[in-house]
Amino acid sequence: MNDHAGVLGKAVEGNYIAALWHNRLLLISFVLKKFFPQRPGAGLISASRDGDMIADVTRRFGFDVVRGSSSRMGASALLELSEVLSSGRDILITPDGPRGPVYELGPGLIFLAQKTGAPVVPVNMEYSSCWRVKSWDRFIIPKPFSKVRVIIGPPQTVRSTSSDEEFEHERLRLQNVMMSLVERR
Repeated sequence: MNDHAGVLGKAVEGNYIAALWHNRLLLISFVLKKFFPQRPGAGLISASRDGDMIADVTRRFGFDVVRGSSSRMGASALLELSEVLSSGRDILITPDGPRGPVYELGPGLIFLAQKTGAPVVPVNMEYSSCWRVKSWDRFIIPKPFSKVRVIIGPPQTVRSTSSDEEFEHERLRLQNVMMSLVERR
């Protein structure tokens, strides 16, 4: 594990918005439960039928679930995520999900970080050997016995913005920080 954020094994001092690309989320609940058991949190999961299965797995690992996406229940999900953060718990978002485009950070993450002031911690997982599903994001499934590298980037404070251009600059800046952790696209 590469913990550039310095959160592994430390006492909880503040909460984070963890951001992970959609195609790498398969093992995230396991990783969080194993390495960060002292950090309670919730994951944003699509309000679709596909999201039902992911929500069930997430709950079985002891995490709360907020249902919604940019296309369904987005405003209510942002409000609920704000409440989770204000209660002192972390959240996890896949900012390019649920439909992409792959590796393109949607505006919801920027809005949430600006509204709450919580720093964004970019997370990535790389696999020594994997399969790729024929989906919009080429979803990654690690092969048995492959090595998994978890990379946690330094926390990113999202600046407030007063124009569309400034907002887009922040969105692209955070997207580039997240992509800097990705080795295999």
